[in-house]
Amino acid sequence: MLLATLDLSNAVGSPSTDTSRDAVESAFRTSEQRPASWFGFSGHVPALDGVRGLAILLVLLHHFVGQTTATNSFEAAAIWLCSYGSLGVDLFFVLSGYLITGILYDSRPKPLYFRSFYIRRVLRIFPLYYGVLAIVFFVVPAIPGLRDSEIAALRDHQAWAWLYGVNVYLAIQGRWALSYIEHFWSLAVEEHFYLVWPLIVWLLAGKRRVFLTVSLAIAAVSLGGRAVASLSGASPVVTTVLTPFQLDALLLGAFLAVYLRRPDAEAAARRALTAMALGGGALLLLQFSLSHFLEVGLQMRSLRGGAFHMVLTAVLLWALVASPSSISSRFFCSHPMIALGKYSYGLYVYHHFLSFYFTRHGTEFTLASVVGSHTGAVAIQALGGMAVSMAIAWLSYEFFEKYFLQLKRLWPSSGEFLDSRTQPTGLPQAFATYRNPLPIPPARESQP
Repeated sequence: MLLATLDLSNAVGSPSTDTSRDAVESAFRTSEQRPASWFGFSGHVPALDGVRGLAILLVLLHHFVGQTTATNSFEAAAIWLCSYGSLGVDLFFVLSGYLITGILYDSRPKPLYFRSFYIRRVLRIFPLYYGVLAIVFFVVPAIPGLRDSEIAALRDHQAWAWLYGVNVYLAIQGRWALSYIEHFWSLAVEEHFYLVWPLIVWLLAGKRRVFLTVSLAIAAVSLGGRAVASLSGASPVVTTVLTPFQLDALLLGAFLAVYLRRPDAEAAARRALTAMALGGGALLLLQFSLSHFLEVGLQMRSLRGGAFHMVLTAVLLWALVASPSSISSRFFCSHPMIALGKYSYGLYVYHHFLSFYFTRHGTEFTLASVVGSHTGAVAIQALGGMAVSMAIAWLSYEFFEKYFLQLKRLWPSSGEFLDSRTQPTGLPQAFATYRNPLPIPPARESQP
């Protein structure tokens, strides 16, 4: 039914495998030469920075507010609402699937497809991730006052973090067992996706309808697998953190990336928005019915995750098709949301060190004794924690990460070709291919 609603029959053809100069110039035309509706969903779309900003804002609210202790009905309501901020991670997955698949799909005709993609991912992800791990596992234990702290004790499990296996360790334990770095589970999921997905895109993108069908099939299997695991008694941690159980979010985004590369992209996006919203609503209704009328209801809560993934996919589409003058477009394209999106990776990595400390040590109550209000203390702590996290993320990006990102120009992604005047020598030359770049904007890559 979903396939019929989305109407795959009108999709344009797959990218050519012809890498001649004429073919490349035809495939990567300028904005004036492309159909306007399709071009609107490619390249750098500011609204998607805002979607990323919304995702990290939800995560910040979840950790800084949603995990505090309620002392009155107002706080209970606020905590319940912010507890849904965990959906920010799911929104990251949907957005990552969309952006990464778009980059891979457009890059398929390009020589050194795999090498360029993986080098660019390494430059974006590894410096910050492994830099933080080095501080946690080597610097912190060397500080006299922190040698016996909980964060220093993480050193006993460091292999899981170095190998992007935090999610696997948490699943084995069946609980949130890595304190300050347990939020790295989602980074592990994305890294596993990056490891395998480029090959699948390379193999299937030449058969567009097959790719779209397989993407939806994998998403359905992931959702079904999560439901079966829940019915079999798997803990909620297991069905949350393991990569196979998050593929529905990633693959829904991946599906859209290819589905919207068509002349009638805007109309297609609106059809997809309707399908995702209705599908998500139907799953939520089914989960609600099972929870309230059948004994297996509690074990089927994993259906709610699939429903929210579809709803979040609709949010992504909403950001894409919203009129520039609409309230939603102004929200996603606002300076605060774009700023949050720009620094979202650092915010995600750093903020949990503060929020976990606050939760573990009950600092909200200490602050409440000073300000005379627990509600006020939670607000001050949350705002302060977010502000400090943003400051650290800004410093990290501007004085550390950015210098690695600048190296990406040596390994261009789709449509970016090295100019002969900037042709690298030595090792980078082994990765360079074309000269005389064509004037189209590069696709903006995802941040976890």
